[in-house]
Amino acid sequence: QVQLVESGGGLVQPGGSLRLSCTASRNIFSINAMAWYRQAPGKQRELVATISSGGATNYADSVKGRFTISRDNAKNTVYLQMNSLKPEDTAVYYCYSEIWSRSRRAYDDYWGQGTQVTVSS
Repeated sequence: QVQLVESGGGLVQPGGSLRLSCTASRNIFSINAMAWYRQAPGKQRELVATISSGGATNYADSVKGRFTISRDNAKNTVYLQMNSLKPEDTAVYYCYSEIWSRSRRAYDDYWGQGTQVTVSS
């Protein structure tokens, strides 16, 4: 069973930076789109950023110019560099990947376990 293992969350002051990482834990044949979502207390999960297999990126308006999503296909890893963090960025961040299933001959959806990001002075 494929697992997505996240790391890099924590407590940071406003204006600070954090880098999140998410790695697929087993030998992967192919990964299509990868993304980061977040969920703040009492709110619905929202899309933060996406990156296609070819490297095309898309961002939520609230993080444009501050966050950067990237991927290392050789390491089956997606990153989220977060700069100029604000208190409203506080949330649990989840990575998402579309990973090829040899048995189903289709891409399956996988989620990380979530990592807490808290922005506070």
